[in-house]
Amino acid sequence: MANTVIVASKEILNKMKVYYQKECIEKVPQGALFVAKPSGCTVTAYKSGKVLFQGAKGEEEASIWGNSQPSKVKSPSKGGTATLPENFASWSVVGSDEVGTGDFFGPITVVSAYVHKDQIPLMKELGVKDSKNLSDPQIIKIAKDLINTIPYSLLILHNTKYNALQEKGMTQGKMKAILHNQAILHLLEKMQPEEPEAILIDQFVEKNTYFKHINAQKKIQKDRVYFSTKGESIHIAVAAASIIARYAFLKEMDKLSTKTGVEIPKGAGKHVDVAAAKIIKGKGIEELKSITKWHFANSEKAIRLAKK
Repeated sequence: MANTVIVASKEILNKMKVYYQKECIEKVPQGALFVAKPSGCTVTAYKSGKVLFQGAKGEEEASIWGNSQPSKVKSPSKGGTATLPENFASWSVVGSDEVGTGDFFGPITVVSAYVHKDQIPLMKELGVKDSKNLSDPQIIKIAKDLINTIPYSLLILHNTKYNALQEKGMTQGKMKAILHNQAILHLLEKMQPEEPEAILIDQFVEKNTYFKHINAQKKIQKDRVYFSTKGESIHIAVAAASIIARYAFLKEMDKLSTKTGVEIPKGAGKHVDVAAAKIIKGKGIEELKSITKWHFANSEKAIRLAKK
């Protein structure tokens, strides 16, 4: 049986408990918060923050929760853990991050952004920090400044393509790895002849798994690549990438609201099921499928709600 383990914050654990509430079972092991059995895997969340995904769809299910991975920084050249240089935060760095992986509605947006060391004070002046600590209006304001200030590459994976890849057996983790590699390559080409001192990817899988995911790509960026969870706190370039990615995601969500006539919510909780049921009633299941990550449990929940 395949096992995948992630480490989640209290906030993510609470979201998971709500998300899996209908799949939870009564019997839980000592030290566990809950055990859920969604289709194809078993999810066991522990009070320590560790979450174990077991079964054929374990890795896929774990990937829904985005960056909730063990806090390790990987060496760009070796498989073991390594500490980043003490002055890494002052380097000229390409940061890469993604948004939308845990949202039922909307696409995955991946952004690679370059911040030269001379621009770091400007980034701080513009208010660049972890996008999770910014409101949507703040993100929109800062992102509009960023896109006119620093070089970046944006890739959007819409759900029609996402669902087609997922139905063929591709995990969300692999999709993200391919998108990050492509975004980084696009940005490096755009930056020429200037080169960054390092590339930092906000870690969503282990380094070896990341490169395994992209080994069939025609071109792979391996040189100077580092991985770290909470990358926004490691280098401001990742925070900048995250803000631009969130801005792009918000714009796509606004488009979906206009298209469907329903206010499209973020996340994957009960409020999402309600909105999805409204779309089924008004536009049909195929319309809903085209704008959602269809393998999420929200699909079945929305269909049940729509029949009531």
